[in-house]
Amino acid sequence: MKDLVIIGGGPGGLTAGIYAVRSGLDVVLYERGALGGNVLNAEKVENYPGFPGGISGPDLIARMEEHARQVGLPIEFNEVHEITPENGCFRLRTREGEVSTRTVIIATGTGPRPLGVEGEERLRGRGVSYCAVCDGAFFRDQPVAVVGGGDAAVEEAHYLSRFASKVYLVHPRATIRRFRVERSRIEKNPKIEMIPNTEVTGIKGDKAVEGLVLKNRESGETRDLQVDGVFVYVGIKPNSYLVEKLVDLDDRGFIITDDRMRTSWPGIFAAGDVRRTPLRQIATAVADGATAAIWAEKQIAHVSC
Repeated sequence: MKDLVIIGGGPGGLTAGIYAVRSGLDVVLYERGALGGNVLNAEKVENYPGFPGGISGPDLIARMEEHARQVGLPIEFNEVHEITPENGCFRLRTREGEVSTRTVIIATGTGPRPLGVEGEERLRGRGVSYCAVCDGAFFRDQPVAVVGGGDAAVEEAHYLSRFASKVYLVHPRATIRRFRVERSRIEKNPKIEMIPNTEVTGIKGDKAVEGLVLKNRESGETRDLQVDGVFVYVGIKPNSYLVEKLVDLDDRGFIITDDRMRTSWPGIFAAGDVRRTPLRQIATAVADGATAAIWAEKQIAHVSC
């Protein structure tokens, strides 16, 4: 019987693990893929304290992992398939077998929200991407499109302009949601062309992306845009599927917690981007992880199973 199982190895999960170990808990962290989550996709993190001039996402996660392992946090690359409440505790069915635990911290983060248009799923990995840092270099000297009007879309358009011959920034509003200095930066980049008031209604191609079908939201006019790749940044969706039938979620599927990271089911906590929060940053995920671990420890004192 574990005291605590942490599911997810991003900044929130790793921080929770550090605090749990230091509190003397019998804890394990499960990560189904690579440690770091979405931070691995960040070319440069410039707003996390302690790193003047910035640090790459992979380098930041490497330091967090080193810290966690140094304090003795057991990290296992294992996937949790199901969480079942059992006599006041929890039984977890994983890829490697079953484990029982007194408390659980869900730190599973978010994934990209798809466009949901014809051709997207079929051409995923064949020109359709959700990570410019991962796949940008494959499109050297080729035209690509970035779909979205938020911060991530703007930043990735700039990143892709290093490789692509042309970057079309397709966004649904009249202007991007960015500070004036960022809009000016885009306008001064000769490789980036903005296509405002426009939505993507289809992705064309047989074995690979060959172009997009665009629709102007004002005129209703449609046209084709020839590109070899499309990078989608239209939002995120929470990876809350493990607890969707156990705890309260908001209308977007994010886990609802109180200020102690407690969910509606006693003993289940949530930390980081997977929970409902007004800000999703590395700094806030770290704070969530610390809070969740501290209150999980307090919960364990009242658990008998």
